Amino acid sequence: MAAADPVRHEIPSPDGALPGLLWLPDASSSEAPVPGLVVLQEIFGLSEYVRSRCADLAELGYAVLAPQLYARLDPPVESLEDDTDDLLGTAMGLVGRLDWDLAVRDGLAARDALAGLPEVLEERVGLVGFCFGGGLAFNVAASAAQAQVPAAALVSFYGSALPGLLDLAGLVECPSLHVFGSNDTYIPMDQVERIRAAVTADGTRRQVRFEVHEGAGHAFDNPNPMFHHHAASGAAWTQTEEFLADVLPTR
Repeated sequence: MAAADPVRHEIPSPDGALPGLLWLPDASSSEAPVPGLVVLQEIFGLSEYVRSRCADLAELGYAVLAPQLYARLDPPVESLEDDTDDLLGTAMGLVGRLDWDLAVRDGLAARDALAGLPEVLEERVGLVGFCFGGGLAFNVAASAAQAQVPAAALVSFYGSALPGLLDLAGLVECPSLHVFGSNDTYIPMDQVERIRAAVTADGTRRQVRFEVHEGAGHAFDNPNPMFHHHAASGAAWTQTEEFLADVLPTR
């Protein structure tokens, strides 16, 4: 299914309106409502890469909303691209200035905004996050469960904050997919195994898929040559498509 180009979409929030980008499947306006996915950015913001993944998800038939989390900074930032001087250092500086609790609230506000659209099935909204966004999506899923508006699904790509969020694992009961690389120096394998143990602790009570991609480092899905691992990226995205088709089908 083709997806329309994204449109700017204002997300209401008690902390002040937040800008975001919204993708809808082309046919959604004339057909029944579809499931939705909130996509939470990596540390580089709503980069061309993140937008391309949002478009990929919309082409699968999902309504996709990506909040511009760095709009809360002063001055606001939408994205960093690959030609940014000291790309990684600049991004680490931006994410270090972001208020984590506010970002969690913004993720919840984006979930509510997407669920409230007439094109979207209100109780079928999931979360997808990359790197910084992978950990944030996990925290948002836990907070959504506490607010009794549980996420329909969670996809977390190498969630960088996860080692410090494992006390929330018992709250994340929605079906989830976690993907990591075996050569991730930012989240080494001993931490990956701690994460695996925490998110799978209740056994069959939860539907958890946990994938480790051999030879891949951190941010391996990002096409920047500094990070990209072609085989792991392709395999992880296939796993994402299969997982979503299973737990959050569009038809």
